Amino acid sequence: MAEKYNASNIAIEQILNFIKSGEIAIPEIQRPFVWKPKQVRDLIDSLYTGYPTGYLIISQSPNMKLKDGTLSEGKKIMIDGQQRVTALMTSIMGMEVINSDFEKKRIKISFNPLAVDDEEIFKVQDNAILKDKKWIADIADVFNSDFKRGSFVSNYCEVNAEMDSDRLHDILDNLIGIKNRQIGVITLDRELTIDEVTEIFIRINSQGAKLNQSDFAMSKIAANVKYGGNVLRKAIDYFSHLAVQPDWYSEMSKDKDFMETEFAPKIKWLKDDKDDIFDPSYGDILRVAFMHKFGRGKMKDLVSLLGGRDFETRDYKEEIAETSFAKLTEGVLNFMNEFSFTNFVLAIKSAGFISSKLINSQMTLDFAYTLYLILNKNNQIDKTQIKHYVSKWYVFSTLTSRYITSPETVMDMDIRRIAEKGFLEYFKEMEDANLSDTFWEIGLVQDLETSAINSPFFNVFLASQVHGSDNSLLMNGTKVRDLITTMGDVHHIFPKRYLQKSGIMEKSKYNQIANYTYLDTQTNISVGEKAPNDYFKTVFEQTETKELKYGNITDVDLLKENLRVNCIPENISSMNVENYEDFLLERRKLMANKIKEYYKSL
Repeated sequence: MAEKYNASNIAIEQILNFIKSGEIAIPEIQRPFVWKPKQVRDLIDSLYTGYPTGYLIISQSPNMKLKDGTLSEGKKIMIDGQQRVTALMTSIMGMEVINSDFEKKRIKISFNPLAVDDEEIFKVQDNAILKDKKWIADIADVFNSDFKRGSFVSNYCEVNAEMDSDRLHDILDNLIGIKNRQIGVITLDRELTIDEVTEIFIRINSQGAKLNQSDFAMSKIAANVKYGGNVLRKAIDYFSHLAVQPDWYSEMSKDKDFMETEFAPKIKWLKDDKDDIFDPSYGDILRVAFMHKFGRGKMKDLVSLLGGRDFETRDYKEEIAETSFAKLTEGVLNFMNEFSFTNFVLAIKSAGFISSKLINSQMTLDFAYTLYLILNKNNQIDKTQIKHYVSKWYVFSTLTSRYITSPETVMDMDIRRIAEKGFLEYFKEMEDANLSDTFWEIGLVQDLETSAINSPFFNVFLASQVHGSDNSLLMNGTKVRDLITTMGDVHHIFPKRYLQKSGIMEKSKYNQIANYTYLDTQTNISVGEKAPNDYFKTVFEQTETKELKYGNITDVDLLKENLRVNCIPENISSMNVENYEDFLLERRKLMANKIKEYYKSL
């Protein structure tokens, strides 16, 4: 069997020179550096004292056929070890890195030649160190080619009488010797598939962390300066950062180079966007841009296309890479379009998903936005109906957990089938195959038998209440919508303490979602630990006496309607702990039926 990789030991200085010359691309330098300063300090200390620091993993891209028929040497991209190398570049080479706020900063590591016993040899530079003459404030000065070693030794020994020049020269030799330390480098074979690269990565990586194919694609993008990949990657990062933190726009504006690109005006609108329904990561942006422009669902295909792969001839061509970058750039700009993005979010909210608390699966959201962009670019359906169908597909795929297991495979199939059959025909096929009477009457009822408060099925139930503008339990005028978005909490219909005192001690029993409802805080406090046959009996009585004890409903018809929209059986006023299991089953059936009616009304 052919070797899948080769391992070698290379001096740190050589690695850094490879990166400076562009022989090895390290795209992470263009992205936020996630290591804490102390981790940088620890890495330098390990290298100084001779401890191992792990392997770097480099992916060797295949050679690409240029337009003139000649071959271009495939670029090497570092896929593991970026943080370590970036740490070396900022601490030894004095290079600025981008922090989590996308600000350019140096991480300066200080060195104490006089350290003895348990004293720290290295520290992250601070004000105290700058005032202490025994510290070399920034080791990057020592590694600089302009470092005047003789005069430095003379000056240091003059202000630190306990140090002699010969000893300091030896200590500096050890410090500068860091650049000669050998580090393990694993170079993967250029013929490996993306799946094989991922498998090797998992086996080699000591943490067992999975190589994210979106990360791999982003590395490919940033490494390709020729087709603007470095700028494209920055635009994707900036969009995802602004979506979460709109106030960061003022910081982004300081990046003058980026502000002159075509992307800057396209994402400016985010500075005023306060919605959190869809705050996409860079992976989400990449996935949606790829799926709707390329008609494929598997990210490994994007990695191959960006590398110029011809799926028919199985070789690599520059024109395929060029075309792929152009299409992906267009897809990213489509994703960022204010009209498209905001109207998609409105479609999701119109279905009742008004809070990020109700969103379970980012993959499901990604495909819904992909579908929105696909339908917007063709004439399959009336443009006025796009939001309607997108929201319905989102609820359908949430209820059927469509993109939970092997999501890329299912997405790939859905995109191809929609292209082949047309959306409306395919959607009807999917509904007929998945939403039978058995699903509504048995499957969904069983799905609702869970204690997971973030269950997608419970969230769809809550969305149905929002969509129906339902009043919260025992209240007239206070909507479920209000409690979800502002002051409300989920509470137990059969109070938790009541069930515990009655002998039901298992969390999975008393925390059943069929026992949950949104209830305003004051009503919940009033109910306390009372049994349903106690407080619901009083609620019915107050429709006659007009004396409010729980909630604010004093009309019996309003009360019955309130119970109906909250899926509470009317005989709740006669139920105690002995009826708890019957109550759960009955409420699950009522919830499933409500969800069915809601879905059909979309």
